[in-house]
Amino acid sequence: MFRVFTLIIIFLFVNAEKYTYASNSSKQLGSIDFSTSVSGTAQTHFLHGVAALHSFWYTEALSAFKNSISADPQFAMGYWGIAMAHNHPLWEEQDFESAKAALSKIKNISKLTQREQDYIHAIRLLYGKGEKHARDKAYSKAMKKIYHNYPNDLEAACFYSLSILGVARNTVNKLRLQVEAGSIALEVFKKNPNHPCGAHYSIHAFDNPDLARLALPSAKRYAKIAPASHHAQHMSAHIFVQLGMWADAVDSNTNGWKTSVDWVEKKNLPLSNRDYHSLQWLHYSLLQQGLIDEAASIFAIQQKDMAEGIQTQSNLRAGKYYYRMLAASFIETENWEVIEKFPPPDGWKPKSFSEAGYRFARGFSAAMQGKIEEANKHLLELKAIRKQDFKKNYYKRIEYLKVWELEIQTAIKLYQKDFETAIKLVKQAILLEEKLPSPSGPPRILKPSYELLGEVYLKAEKPIQAQENFSISLLRHPNRIRSLVGMARASNANRNRETANESYQQLVYQLKNASAELPELKEARKFLKGK
Repeated sequence: MFRVFTLIIIFLFVNAEKYTYASNSSKQLGSIDFSTSVSGTAQTHFLHGVAALHSFWYTEALSAFKNSISADPQFAMGYWGIAMAHNHPLWEEQDFESAKAALSKIKNISKLTQREQDYIHAIRLLYGKGEKHARDKAYSKAMKKIYHNYPNDLEAACFYSLSILGVARNTVNKLRLQVEAGSIALEVFKKNPNHPCGAHYSIHAFDNPDLARLALPSAKRYAKIAPASHHAQHMSAHIFVQLGMWADAVDSNTNGWKTSVDWVEKKNLPLSNRDYHSLQWLHYSLLQQGLIDEAASIFAIQQKDMAEGIQTQSNLRAGKYYYRMLAASFIETENWEVIEKFPPPDGWKPKSFSEAGYRFARGFSAAMQGKIEEANKHLLELKAIRKQDFKKNYYKRIEYLKVWELEIQTAIKLYQKDFETAIKLVKQAILLEEKLPSPSGPPRILKPSYELLGEVYLKAEKPIQAQENFSISLLRHPNRIRSLVGMARASNANRNRETANESYQQLVYQLKNASAELPELKEARKFLKGK
């Protein structure tokens, strides 16, 4: 069955290539067609809201749907839209009460078309009785029926595809669901290359190391479809990072950040609406090109906004990515002391998971410097957080904390040259990491465990095993600088000159705009010059 799915995807992928350079839509959020029982101003606002929904621009969508019912208070699908805007399936967010309040305004649906009635029936299931996952499944089942009953309705295909991704979010064996959702999204992309959902949802569906190549045409197209959406500008980077296309990832995240800043300024919105997600990804992508100073300037923006937000209590969202950018600043450069340059601002009160990530960063850095007492102090703090109850979801799982603990312990043993124990510890971390969601963007584990095991084997003078683990790490994180360096060194030590040469050549290409004094670049050039 999976082979059939794969053949379908390949067929759609090949045909989708034809539309990569199609002309831009005149609209800033793409081109959609969603007929309803009303027309005029209410319908115009409604269409804008639906287009915004497809780019997860929920603030804009909610505003547009409210404008649609202001124009026509009896507009049932306007209330449907408001309820849709309160559900963020891939972010695990749902404002149940506000959505129910909107749906309660829909009194009589008998005069609506059967198709509109079907949409309203489906969303009532989404906000019905039962646990969220069960309601997601009921909604998806209803959308599947609409999708089959109205084969020419691209919106039905879009929302059914998204519903599948919502169900897949916390499904253990999700590959089949991802492939199904992605194939439906590519059907839309084929029929209307300017439709925002076709490109967007296929990116989400194939945001996986094994599937990412299938969404490359979508990634190259999506930002052009919806230039007004900062999420659309950023989203292409999910595929670029999966494929190690760092220059493209930098462009996407630069545009995502800038578009959000311009939008916030234009609408006079709180700074918390800025896209700090893009900013963090931009920081990581710059580091993968050895652009240390440029990355530091990006981190400085986050630190400044974080400090000001804490002082005024107006922008606490800026601090959400602090520990991830802090960790990347020294893990990607192996400049362990740099952590001291970026202390958290006074008054920082992180939530438990962010506190755990910060404790890992401090503990791992200390361990790599041989500050064992300090490392153990942060390790104890990390364990205490794990034993406390914290709100768990797709992004925040107990396994992350367990991996972080094991990696600090590994770093301590590595410094002490107890390689046998270090190898055992990091292998335990690998077993836990493999239970976590597939890599997507900058590693949420912060220090990929296969990469760490490769480094331990290299220090233990076991280059064959080191090369094997760096190879796996590069499959999970293509062109990641630390794994590339490790692969080059292990291959050279293993007298595998061909692989060493390929790895060092990739490093020279990847670091072409970096400082000539960057140690990794000097090492690569020295090897290639003397081969």
